[in-house]
Amino acid sequence: MPYVAQTQHIDRVRGAIEGRLPAPASSPDAQRLVSSWQRSYEQYRLDPGSVIGPRVLTSAELREVQGKEEAFLRASGQCLARLHEMIRVADYCVMLTDAHGVTIDYRIDRDRRSHFKHAGLYIGSCWSEQEEGTCAVANVLTDLAPITVHKIDHFRAAFTTLTCSASPIFAPTGELIGVLDASAVQSPDNRDSQRLVFQLVRQNAALIEDGYFLNQTAQHWVLFGHQSRNFVEAQPEVLIAFDECGNIAASNRKAQECIAGLSGPRHVDEIFDTSALHLHDVARGDTIVPLRLRASGALLYARIREPLRRPSRAMHSSVCATGSDTRDPGRHADPYAQRDVGALGRFLRSRDARVAHNAEVALRIAGKRLPILILGETGVGKEVFAHALHDAGTRRARPFVAVNCGAIPESLIESELFGYAPGAFTGARSRGARGKIVLAHTGTLFLDEIGDMPLSLQTRLLRVLAEGEVMPLGGDTPVRVDIDVICATHRDLSRMVAERAFREDLYYRLSGATLHMPPLRERADVLDVVHEVFEEEAQGAGHAVTLDPRLAERLCGFRWPGNIRQLRNVLRYACAVCDSVRVELRHLSPDVAAVLAPGDAAIPSLENVGDERARIVDALTRHHWHPNAAAQELGISRATLYRRIARLGIVGPHRG
Repeated sequence: MPYVAQTQHIDRVRGAIEGRLPAPASSPDAQRLVSSWQRSYEQYRLDPGSVIGPRVLTSAELREVQGKEEAFLRASGQCLARLHEMIRVADYCVMLTDAHGVTIDYRIDRDRRSHFKHAGLYIGSCWSEQEEGTCAVANVLTDLAPITVHKIDHFRAAFTTLTCSASPIFAPTGELIGVLDASAVQSPDNRDSQRLVFQLVRQNAALIEDGYFLNQTAQHWVLFGHQSRNFVEAQPEVLIAFDECGNIAASNRKAQECIAGLSGPRHVDEIFDTSALHLHDVARGDTIVPLRLRASGALLYARIREPLRRPSRAMHSSVCATGSDTRDPGRHADPYAQRDVGALGRFLRSRDARVAHNAEVALRIAGKRLPILILGETGVGKEVFAHALHDAGTRRARPFVAVNCGAIPESLIESELFGYAPGAFTGARSRGARGKIVLAHTGTLFLDEIGDMPLSLQTRLLRVLAEGEVMPLGGDTPVRVDIDVICATHRDLSRMVAERAFREDLYYRLSGATLHMPPLRERADVLDVVHEVFEEEAQGAGHAVTLDPRLAERLCGFRWPGNIRQLRNVLRYACAVCDSVRVELRHLSPDVAAVLAPGDAAIPSLENVGDERARIVDALTRHHWHPNAAAQELGISRATLYRRIARLGIVGPHRG
């Protein structure tokens, strides 16, 4: 039951929006609340009198979302439990959402779960402003600042019994990655009763942020600092990550508040009266040392942590390796340094020219309202690239809704995409459901395997793209939508158009820009990808593990028919069963290990020897027997090429 009568709540919200009634003056965030009410009412057309709970993802949808947030979940688990232990006696639950407001983890007393679930406080619940209106999580997602939304501050009558305090959590890059929220179903009417909980939420959000910072900077040297020597070990406030040469890669929010000049590219000797070499020595000595800040002369006591895992090849090939000075903006300037490219940066830095070119094109067209079509084999990372493209655009804080057109039964894809009105068909929800397209409003809709969309629905999708509105199944009133569209497929759509298996007009509507993602076996940066995927999977091993360099070389020569997805599964299995500090051939699954077994005869190839020999000789001939260029064309490392040349008895013309 709502805390106040529905009609009374509706009048209050409308009155505040129209200026007839005063805003909640007791709230320090009164203007934020009224602005949110106004968006909820006028922009999202939500009903303030609604008593329906939030949308909750299915188990499959939730697993998909959680799968993308593994590192974030690992970094936050202990803090969630710690915060819940502090406030559980007052009957609070603790929730963690992703950057779109989806609850991906929570802590609730087991005997109180049904009570909280009835109030909508449950794992998988969705708290975006466009769906639920004014609430703590939605306000944090919109304003990127902590807030308490207390009882009748909520837009919808369904939530006027709740009190919710939430705080944002940012990645080292500065982008929002999630929200920490503490909510109670019952609490005193006085807003001041929430001050302590609000502060606890802010403190624990900062702890999660720092934990995630350390997780994401495991390949860097990290400075742990505090103004007092006694707290450096116990509770460091300042975290600064820097590379081998002393270039600062990231810093936490407290560091940026305390130390001037950390917001842009800097070197440690610009911030401290010391050198990177000295800090390396401090790390090896495992001591606490005083460092003087150049700007103020103040002392900061610090301990230095060595990298926990090996930096990627791309990092080694940076300006550090050439001795360039990153402080000189005129030399070796990074054209993307002043732009928040987010996850797209890893593609921009790729040593494979095609991948880097795709990223450069994507960066230029991001946010230009241009439909994008990504082509490539299954498992090459089309969705990962699409998500990175979304993060590099102006809609990064808005929803990214992915739909696999090939995974949804044809009988359900229409209702999944377009939604349906109440009573549209047998088994439908009594209040209807919003489709994926509407959920992507103001954000990005990613249609994976668009080539598998039935022809009958292609016509409806074409209308959405042309007119910017969706007609729910069984409905009579169209819903306006504003979306960016990215599609992907492993099929040859142009051939399907010629065979009339795909609508020609839809094809041209979707292919405003077409990007081809190369298969893993053809990429020049296979070794970089192997190490990058391994580093991500090694985090879940439970103990520090490294990859045997000889195994890494052999993995580079594998054909990878399942591409990066297959590589990830192979390395995830190896890290899971590894019983030592190094992942070796014996830790791979038997089928893969058999192909990669030592010996010349085990060099992997899915072709017969004659075809393989001809292919290698052809590549060497075209490149005048230069091994580097030939290996790049073949998608293998130079060492692998040499092994195959020896095994196949290939002799260059210069050796007669």
